[in-house]
Amino acid sequence: PAVRAVTAGKPFFSPPVAAVLVEDYVRRLQQRGLTDSYHLLSDREKEVLQLLAEGRSNKEVATLLDLGLSTVETHRANLMQKLNLHNTAEIVLYAVRKGLIV
Repeated sequence: PAVRAVTAGKPFFSPPVAAVLVEDYVRRLQQRGLTDSYHLLSDREKEVLQLLAEGRSNKEVATLLDLGLSTVETHRANLMQKLNLHNTAEIVLYAVRKGLIV
């Protein structure tokens, strides 16, 4: 899986590294007193979150959900704002923490 992910230009973290990253992320959230805002997401934003966390590009998400690219970008921006996420790595860590991906 690691070689396939890297050759596809996607990140790969071994399970021990992923666990450390998730623990650090959760610790930082708790220190900032942030609550989980997952319930604020629309069903479509949840679908977009899931696909992005799986390593799909905006274009791939648009194709899979039969949406325009700008619509996906809007959903991505909205979910990131609602969840206080700032980049793709944070999207992946959030999804791992929520059990959306393993």
